[in-house]
Amino acid sequence: MVISNSKQSNIFSDDQRQQYFAELCNALYERELQVLAQKKLNNISLLQRKIGGLRHHIKRAAEQLLSHAGPLQVDLHNGTWQNKQMAKCMAEKFDRELTQFWFVKYARFGLCVPVHVSELGIEHIELDSIDRIEAENKRMHLNKHGWFDFNGDCPEGQSDNVHDVQKRVLKPSKTLLAAACCGHSWNHKGRSQPLTLSLRELLLSGSINWQNFR
Repeated sequence: MVISNSKQSNIFSDDQRQQYFAELCNALYERELQVLAQKKLNNISLLQRKIGGLRHHIKRAAEQLLSHAGPLQVDLHNGTWQNKQMAKCMAEKFDRELTQFWFVKYARFGLCVPVHVSELGIEHIELDSIDRIEAENKRMHLNKHGWFDFNGDCPEGQSDNVHDVQKRVLKPSKTLLAAACCGHSWNHKGRSQPLTLSLRELLLSGSINWQNFR
């Protein structure tokens, strides 16, 4: 079942809310347990911490999905965001000057930002967050992807040329963030199979301010 944002606005007064919440939690638990089962974790205490934190993180993610007041729809059965996918990746409209101007003005700790990732002809937009800012050097550090200049460029020496991976931070917009939330990806033919967001990305998506992205 897919819930549109128009129905979500009244969901707290709906008798079915608990049913929706339970369906989302079940879908997220199933997905995360499958992810953990496929990981090679030699550290038992780390695995125990991850499993122990699932209940809190999954309940929080389910609440965010149900409380969404932005442009996206929610797939209850899969615990995913849904939105129409563009025919081509929007990163081709990237503008370094506008990107730098925006981040000089609005970069802050914890801000959710879109990262364009291109690898071997496959490209997608991924969510990450700022965890360090060096305003004097006009650069920022992202929690997963590392350092980037305010103009969006990945500093020389940090790009993963060995695996032919190219990354750049993009100026946040409704279209880019929606694509990132939905896991949209593209190849040389056009639209490709959507990617499934990690629980971390799903939680990040719930922090987006859809009014001004700040």
